Amino acid sequence: MKTCLLVDDSRVIRKVARRILEDLGFDVAEAGDGAEALAWCRAMMPDAILLDWNMPVMGGLDFLKRLRQEPGGSIPKVVFCSVENDLDRIREALDGGADEFIMKPFDGEIMASKLAAAGCVA
Repeated sequence: MKTCLLVDDSRVIRKVARRILEDLGFDVAEAGDGAEALAWCRAMMPDAILLDWNMPVMGGLDFLKRLRQEPGGSIPKVVFCSVENDLDRIREALDGGADEFIMKPFDGEIMASKLAAAGCVA
């Protein structure tokens, strides 16, 4: 079973996204910020990461840059999931190493299509 690390400071978003990811066949782990997510990745690198942009302690873009420098950090498919909708910000996320981008709010169909586009699900 593929593992997806869900990184978001909102418990509500994590709960909704967890249900969708589990329905898509993922084993789901959660982190409330980028620092917690980086520690999790150092212990066990996931197959996919659903990543929020704005979080306390360490934001999504900082986490992504650090992740890609870690041993095995190029492996996970990273899908940014954010309220950011400015094209420059989306480009910044993709240039920073993200594989896809989902704008909040999202639903199961949107998440499934973006994860498929990133190569995470069939």
